[in-house]
Parts: sequence; structure tokens; C-alpha cells
Amino acid sequence: MKRLLLSVLFSSACLLSPVTGITEGLSPSQLPNEIPTGPQGKFHVQGIAVDQLRGFIYFSFTNELIKTDLKGHLIGSVTGLVGHLGDLTYDPLTDRVFGSLEYKDDRIGTSIRKKLDVAESGVNAFYVAIFDGAKIMRPHIDASATDVVKAVYLKEVAEDYQASVKVGAETVPHRYACSGIDGITLGPGIGSSDGGPFLYIAYGIYGDVSRDDNDHQVILQYDIRDWASYARPLSQDALHTVGPEKPASKYFLYTGNTSYGIQNLEYDRASGNFFAAVYPGKKLNFPHHSLFVIDGRKAPHSTMIQSDGREIEVQALSLLDAGEKDEKSGTRGWNFKYGATGLTPLGDGYFYLARKEKIADQSSSTAVKYRWIGEGETAFEEVAK
Repeated sequence: MKRLLLSVLFSSACLLSPVTGITEGLSPSQLPNEIPTGPQGKFHVQGIAVDQLRGFIYFSFTNELIKTDLKGHLIGSVTGLVGHLGDLTYDPLTDRVFGSLEYKDDRIGTSIRKKLDVAESGVNAFYVAIFDGAKIMRPHIDASATDVVKAVYLKEVAEDYQASVKVGAETVPHRYACSGIDGITLGPGIGSSDGGPFLYIAYGIYGDVSRDDNDHQVILQYDIRDWASYARPLSQDALHTVGPEKPASKYFLYTGNTSYGIQNLEYDRASGNFFAAVYPGKKLNFPHHSLFVIDGRKAPHSTMIQSDGREIEVQALSLLDAGEKDEKSGTRGWNFKYGATGLTPLGDGYFYLARKEKIADQSSSTAVKYRWIGEGETAFEEVAK
């Protein structure tokens, strides 16, 4: 009982909300410039999250979550996932890691199952996976045989993924070209310092150049204060469908065409903005930026977009008035080599960006420290070693 009380008091003394950050812990200058993972198997890095209070970093490698210390030494891992674990975000108040997790029947889902030699399930399901960081203290924890990870089902995503809509004279699958989910972050209400923290989850967006309804990013906002009632253990042989009926808000962001939407979405408390890293699209009428910044101080506004052969009214977000501006489309952004496979803010304008690497025939990654510049064509500058 005494040990539990000390733990509670320690947490209360050292932590604020995940929006305002931690009151103690490692500052950006105290964090190493590079953190390598070493070889991690068949799949490339998808996202990262840092625990600056306790001194750990988490990496998503598609079918597993790994936890290392700040020198890259393995502390623990959660393995056995047969879906796609994407971007990560971390809540220091609860020591929980949130990740986007999807099971689907498209090319990506089929490829993952083939590499893992797992039979097709025919099930499409989308979740926020919630990992208990305090329990990830040994390697190879089975995701389906432990309470280390629980999942909340996202009905809104499933409905958009499975819907059929009109594009021109054709009927095509996936409303808004939804390919599932990837980018995820905790943050305050956009355009307001009140409320929250909210969990934001970005759609993957198919980059089909023949469609005219896939030039907006889609971001769902969830109030997660009652999510304990939804979270269930992850049984991958019988995927559950327990989750909120609807998000608190559904936002659209005009960026132009991308390939698979927002890969990494991160709220940066230093600037109050949201960073969105993507794989560039292929439509000829857009500049194909790889990084966009959402102005977190501008309130959502109403606009009209094309969907299902008609115009509909939605709530839209605004891009930051910075970076390279494309006069033709009106979009603004940057081109930067890294970010789509891991991006996390550290405070004071510093970030870790995950570099996708190979060691022999296995995937690996190094989290490298950068400073945000955001002027002209320059996005980030690597911190000198």
C-alpha cells in the first residue's frame, strides 16, 4: 500500500497533462542525438514515442512494439500482432502508449499476413491499441495473451473504409478514399486552449489519381475520458467491436493528393501546432509536399468538399501560413526526407525523426534529433553531433 501511495504521489508531483507536458524529466538538450534500435525483423519502422520522464523510447515496427532505453538497449517488446501497427503517441500521465492498429483485406493487409505466413481473415477492423508502458519490461510479450495491450474499436473508420461511393460515373470502394488509419496524437482542442486532452487519429488515404474525392486528409477527434469502458484485450482470432459510436469531431484538411494519407501526426506543445508527415502523392496538379503543419490556433471552419458524387459541408482545419506555397492549389508545406516513419516532439522546437534503415536483411531504425526551422524551404536541421 505504501509503495502504491508513493507511486501515486510521485506521478502527481512530476506530471501535468500530456498536452502541457511534464514538469520534470529530460530536457531536449539532455537527450542523446541518436538512438539506434539494431535489427528488428521483416517490417520497417512506422512511428516513435518518447518517455522523457522515465528515459525510454518506443518504436513501432508494424507487427511489434519495442521499448528501449535512450542508448538503444532493448527493455521489452510486444509481439505477435498480425495487423498493421502504425504511428504512436505517449501519455506521460498514465504511462500509456497509443498506437493506430488495423486489420484489413487490402494490399497492405494481405502483404503483412503473407510475410507472417498467417491465413487471410476476411475481417476489416480498426483500433486504437493502448499499451501499458510499465508492464513492457521483457522481450516478446504476446499481444494476444496478456493485459499489456488493450484495444478500442473505431466504428467510424470501419464504416468509411467499407462504404461504396460515386466518383464520376463509377461506384468505387472507400468513402473519402479511406484506407484505414495511421497518424495519431494527443492534443488540446484545435483553435482553443480549453478541453482535452483529445486523441486525434488520421485516416490513411488511397492516392488513386483517378479520384476527385481524395485530396483532403481526414482527422478524427475523440474525447478519451470514458475509454476505460471500451478497452478490451486484443483477441486476434475474434476481433471485438467495442468502441465509441462516433468521434467528438471529424475534420478535413486540404493538402492535395498524398500516398496513404498522414503517416505521422504529432501535436507540438512548443508551437501549439500539429505536424503531419506523409508520403507524397502523384497527381500532377499538386506540389507533393511530404510535411504539412496544421495551425493549432485557428478554429475549424465550415467548407464544402466533394464526396459520393455531391458536395457536402464539413469542418475544415487550416495549414500554417509558412513553408513553400503552391499558388495553383493554395497548399503550403515542406519537402523533407524523414518524418513519415517516425516523428515526435521533444519540446523547445526539437524533435526526434526516425530514419528507416537496414542491417543485413533486417529492418532497423535510428531516432535522430532535429531542430525545427520552418522557414522558407527548410523544415528541420539536424542537431550537430
